[in-house]
Amino acid sequence: MRSRADGSRPIRRVELDAGAEIDRSAWWARIPAVRAVLEHGLNIPAGVTFLVGENGSGKSTLVEALAAAHGLNPEGGSRGAMHSTRVTESPLGSALRVIRTPGRRADAYFLRAETTHGLYTYLESLPGDNPDQGLHEQSHGEGFLELLERKFRRYGFYLMDEPEAPLSFTSTLGLLSRLDDLRADGSQVVVATHSPLLTALPGATILELGAHGIRRAEWAGLDIVANWRSFLDSPQTFLRHLGV
Repeated sequence: MRSRADGSRPIRRVELDAGAEIDRSAWWARIPAVRAVLEHGLNIPAGVTFLVGENGSGKSTLVEALAAAHGLNPEGGSRGAMHSTRVTESPLGSALRVIRTPGRRADAYFLRAETTHGLYTYLESLPGDNPDQGLHEQSHGEGFLELLERKFRRYGFYLMDEPEAPLSFTSTLGLLSRLDDLRADGSQVVVATHSPLLTALPGATILELGAHGIRRAEWAGLDIVANWRSFLDSPQTFLRHLGV
């Protein structure tokens, strides 16, 4: 683990905007993790923060909202990215107020694994001397890593939603190393993930989302770690229960 570079984190906190009107009975507002953010706000630690939890725990809802609240395209990209397929994101982002650290300017980008096809198409369509050609000519994982290398370069606030989805084991290790580099440069990264490999990054903050809301967790105590370890130790035990 590299030591973190000196400097303040770009984003200190998100919280419910005083003037926001929200429907507390809406599906997204009833997710315990989202309800916790609406009621108490959320401090964003320096370095790398992982959001973990079961499907439906609110990981993607929260990271999409962080992107939208920061002015990023919730389907991926930068502040100026103008592409959209079908709007499925909750309105949470528009209800949040971002508390930034004054002073140093920070880059920002959002990579969302399930919408990268649309992002590639948008980037390749941009006119002029376009450095983002050829993304569709690579595999999903290769294009994802290439985009990561191009866009996550300087001090900034970066977001990812399930980045392990298109990646092999070896490529995921490469992503872990890149996250460590970003942290060492003083950047702030929030990652929604199911990966026990990524969450093993030493020194990272792990926030576990569930019926309890949001709480800090240790890697060794995560369900994703225990479940994968149990499965790899004895896959037949799991398969018998499934009738396979």
